[in-house]
Amino acid sequence: MGSILEALFYGNIRPDEGIHPKHSEYYDLNRKISSLIEAYHKKLSPEEFDELEKLIDLLGQSTSMYSATAYTEGFRLGALMMIEVMGAGEKDD
Repeated sequence: MGSILEALFYGNIRPDEGIHPKHSEYYDLNRKISSLIEAYHKKLSPEEFDELEKLIDLLGQSTSMYSATAYTEGFRLGALMMIEVMGAGEKDD
């Protein structure tokens, strides 16, 4: 493995691509979502289904923004913990 800083610089680090939840509920939930979308596709008119797809897309964008913020905050917290562990955050008593 090369330098992590070099990989970051060249945009080769994409943590979101490596996320594969191990919870069985995650896969069950995705199967249910796919099944419901398929059922709505058959049940709704094309115009209504297009509106539903727009809503789903907006929810996906919102979730993506939340995930990016959670990732950033987690990274920040990790960096602060490293600073504290290394003693840079120590105060004289």
